[in-house]
Order: sequence, then C-alpha cells, then structure tokens
Amino acid sequence: MSDERAERIADFIGPLRVEPGSKVRLDRDFDPRYKAGLKKRDGIELLRTGVSMLAEYQERLAAQDTYGVLLCLQALDAGGKDGTIRHVMSGVNPQGVRVSSFKVPSTEELDHDYLWRYAQRLPTRGEIAIFNRSHYEEVLVVRVHPENLVRQKLPDDTLGPGIWDRRYREINQWERYLTDNGFKVVKIFLNLSKEEQRTRFLKRIDLPEKNWKFSAADVRERRRWDDYQDAFSEMLSATSTKWAPWYVVPADRRWFARICAAAVLAHALMDIDPQYPEVGEEARNELLVTKRELEQEAPAGAPADPYASRHPSASQATDRPTKKKTTTTAKKEKTKSKTKKQHG
Repeated sequence: MSDERAERIADFIGPLRVEPGSKVRLDRDFDPRYKAGLKKRDGIELLRTGVSMLAEYQERLAAQDTYGVLLCLQALDAGGKDGTIRHVMSGVNPQGVRVSSFKVPSTEELDHDYLWRYAQRLPTRGEIAIFNRSHYEEVLVVRVHPENLVRQKLPDDTLGPGIWDRRYREINQWERYLTDNGFKVVKIFLNLSKEEQRTRFLKRIDLPEKNWKFSAADVRERRRWDDYQDAFSEMLSATSTKWAPWYVVPADRRWFARICAAAVLAHALMDIDPQYPEVGEEARNELLVTKRELEQEAPAGAPADPYASRHPSASQATDRPTKKKTTTTAKKEKTKSKTKKQHG
C-alpha cells in the first residue's frame, strides 16, 4: 500500500488497533469518547470521502472476483451497529454487499456446530458480507449466560473451564483458514460507555418513533455490564491476530464512530488492492471491431464515439494496440534476469 491515502488511513486507525498478543482492559485502554482531535463539522467531509473510497474499491473487488471481505460488527445494545452499516455502506453497490443479523439460534442451528450458521452467511468472492453481531456471540452472550451452552447439546466431556480458551483457538483457526482462502476478516468493536448507553435507552423510550427499538431485555442485559466488559476484554485479547486484528472504535460520538468504521474497512480493501481484470489480446481485438461497427452507426452530425469525444484519453487507451508484454513488465523481467546472473 504505497498510496498516500492508505498511509494516512493506517496512521488514523492505528490507535484503535488491538495489538496481537496484548492484554486488553476496555476501561483502561480505550476511551469511548476519543475523537482524535476532530470536530464534527470536519467529520462530515471525512465520512463522505471514506464512503467514496469504499465505493471505488468495492467495484474493483467485485470486478476482480478473487477476494471476499467479511466485516464483523460487535457492540452492546444501542452501540450503533445499524447506523454504522447504513451510513458507511451508503455509497456502495447493494448488489455487492450482504448484511446478516444473528438472533437466538433456531432448532436447526442448534443441531449443528456453533460456527455452522455463520459459515452459511460468509461472503462469496467479490462480495462484502457484514455480520451484525457475529460468531463472537459464542464467547460473549453465551459466556455471560452459560445456560445457553446447555441448549447447544455439547458432549459432557467438552464442557468445563477450558471451553472458552478452546473456542478462542477454534475461532482464530477458522479465521486463518478464511484468510488463507482469500477472504479478508475485518473486526470492529463499537465501544460504548455505560452513561451513553443509558442516554440512548432513554431516547428510545422518550421518542414514540423509537419505541420499537427498545426492549426490556436490553435493560436486563445492562445489569450485567461488568460481566460483558470482562468478556469483551478477554475476547479482544485472545482473538486479535495478525491475520484478523480487532479495532476498538469509540462509539459515544456516532459521527466519529462512522468515520472510524469507514477507515478500517477502506484500509482492509486497500490492503487487498483489487484490480480490474485485463482483457487478452484476442478479446481486445474483438472490442475494437465492435467499436468500429458502433461508430459507423452514428447519426449524421453526431460524434462517432460520444464518450471518447468528451474523454480523449479514454479513446487513446482503448485504441492502443495490445502488446504481449507492457514496457513496465519487460523492464521488470530484464532487471530480474540481470539479478539472477549476478547471483550466479
């Protein structure tokens, strides 16, 4: 990623990254109100730029059809997952993005291993899949409420104090497997403060149009705040890897959280650096023949190629004869040949 934009984004999201192998304490290491010295009015333009970049790279990802991206979003209730998805993905082609939300597992899902239902929703090549809550629920909600393990029908000899370390290991290996097969795993935790969650819950109660979003179950889960903070801290420590690191995004300010999420996803796409496929010599010649036929159909007084008349450089690129090797490629191969000779 030599692109200057990529370097700026990497610097911006650096403080949010959980270093693999580090021990995380949310209340000590990450401030939910952190905003990198930005002001909201500046954030609007930054988000617009980020959305534009995502649209560009998503189109290239789909065209190349080699890599896929899995974006995992985790947060406590009212953490802003839905709003983040809606704003960050606002500029991309909806045909190339799929969002999956995971609720209480069904009877069929409970009859399979705990990763099965998530595997059914993985992205295809060229696609971005978003998990609104993800397989990490299996070491979060299930850990805070261990009675859920009973519903998973696990053999007795697999239960015990080592189950969470085993699941961390299994999840890391699964994500490594996906990465090795061309599927980039991007993980974002929206870090909300307890007071901001209280404020958002009250807003959902006070505004009639928000009532549908509120559930008494949310308040019951809030009573387990400290348990969830411990579970999140251990999860982040155990599953932030070199191939799939966690990013802890400050979520108290929605506008800043959305900028951060867009930057993290853009960084992942720029790391892949997908390219438009290059057509071969035969296909290019067919294109040129078709181009000439279409140009001959131009009405009297109309330009033969209206687009090329407005964009001369595009016409030059299309009309340029296809070579078996570009000049750049030839230079690289020549240099490579010289290097081989020097090293015997």
